[in-house]
Amino acid sequence: MAKTVNGGFDYVIVGAGSAGCVLANRLTLDREVKVLLLEAGGTATGLFKDMPMAFPKYVLRRDLNWNFESEPEPYLGGRKVEIPRGKGFGGSSMINGMVYARGHRLDYDDWERRGLPGWGYAGVLPYFKKSENSWLGENRYHGAGGELDIVVPATNMLYEEIRAATLAAGYPATSDYHGDESEGFQRSEMTVRRGRRASAARAFLQPALRRRNLAVHARALACRVVFDGLRATGVEYLKDGRRSVARADREVILAGGVYGSAQLLMLSGIGPARSLEHHVIKPLADLPGVGQNLVEHPFLFAGWNVRPGAFSSELRADRAARWVLQWALRGKGLFATNGAAGNLFIRTDKALDRPDMQFTCMAGEVSARELWFPLFGKRPAHTLGVGVSMIKQDSRGEMWLRSADPRDPPRIQFNLFKERSDMDRAIRGLKALRDIYGREPLRGLVAEEIAPGGNVASDADLEQFVRATGAITQHAVGTCKMGGARDEFAVVDEALKVRGVEALRVVDASVMPDVPGGNTNAPAIMIAEKGADMIRGRATLGVAG
Repeated sequence: MAKTVNGGFDYVIVGAGSAGCVLANRLTLDREVKVLLLEAGGTATGLFKDMPMAFPKYVLRRDLNWNFESEPEPYLGGRKVEIPRGKGFGGSSMINGMVYARGHRLDYDDWERRGLPGWGYAGVLPYFKKSENSWLGENRYHGAGGELDIVVPATNMLYEEIRAATLAAGYPATSDYHGDESEGFQRSEMTVRRGRRASAARAFLQPALRRRNLAVHARALACRVVFDGLRATGVEYLKDGRRSVARADREVILAGGVYGSAQLLMLSGIGPARSLEHHVIKPLADLPGVGQNLVEHPFLFAGWNVRPGAFSSELRADRAARWVLQWALRGKGLFATNGAAGNLFIRTDKALDRPDMQFTCMAGEVSARELWFPLFGKRPAHTLGVGVSMIKQDSRGEMWLRSADPRDPPRIQFNLFKERSDMDRAIRGLKALRDIYGREPLRGLVAEEIAPGGNVASDADLEQFVRATGAITQHAVGTCKMGGARDEFAVVDEALKVRGVEALRVVDASVMPDVPGGNTNAPAIMIAEKGADMIRGRATLGVAG
């Protein structure tokens, strides 16, 4: 039998990821409000857990991960795709690449045009600024003094060379891709504080842990939302082999992410009725949109071997000991970065009104695995790598329950490259990237293309490469999407309240109706900032920009 947790909580938050950490911080600013935060994982451990350059080692560490994988993808030759999702305090901000890129302003204006007042660019910009402590300081587009440090690399990492080749290929550069010029090449912005990873747990949760009105339960797996009629009154969870119920006098708030929140809604009887009945779950609210509208940025890797002696590489593996020492003592140097020289946002079709491709340009292989074989044996050949993210796509996926057991992972299907338009976009993007890396001064540095490879020449060859290697960027959104009253697939309204029930909200990346053209950690934090004001009954921040 489940045991009721005592304490008289006003709010129970499920999930201590990027959104949950922000909510825990903001809601407990009201001293009379008591909050319980439930997290299925624990605290990140390891010598290099805070080292930015170490993220390739951590992104797939099984004890910090939900270890999801997709169903066989029908448009990728039946391959299953790995789905890294952080499990622990900070969620995916604990293991991600720390890139700070909000997306284009028109992405948010599209939300408002879909019947979501207050979610246009003017309505969300103040909440982006609220969190920021930007390297650019306080200005029209950026905030200073917020909890989240935004910095750029202090080392060159071929930034000037990549920038010059970009300009030679006819693409612009920009001093701020969040400002007036949102297209072009710029130094990569990172969520890093004094050389350490600035996860949401470090930035938002740690300062709030000193407050007596915040309780936190680690390794507590949420099983279902508890209802009294149609009103959410608590959360049943599993901890140390025992089921308990945490009561919420005001609201239950789901911040479990794009997969966790949708799964928990379905386990609680909220979702497509026929699918729930298949798992012998009694439907409470028939919401066909739960688990639908899954959107992800497809990802490809491109890389080149560098000519021997072409330049003195900062990324030589035999210098790793020096880099580690510099990072450990001073929080500086190459290991205080994520290895990205910059991000390039381009339109692969000039008829588009915003960029549809993001190139994360690395002065090394994107995986950076060579850095972790530092001192012995033959030194690996140095490479230049680019993470190719398709930040606009037309294909949609879905997720659904595997069983009624909350310990079972959900079933996830992305349908990557289902739509022909997405494949055409990927081919255009790879051609554009080849053009850039075929220009001086990069042309004089590279010896050969290793991915897609010099023998991958025709459009048909490129398509085969995409279907054989295509993956995801870990930017999934949409499974509990916001929508207006006329949207039959909307799960929450513009106040993030779940339709058909009371005292239940979803506040995380799952509510985004479409994925912004950037990285999703920043907008997830913004949603939590704006959602916290809604929950607290405060006037939302005014129109800006």
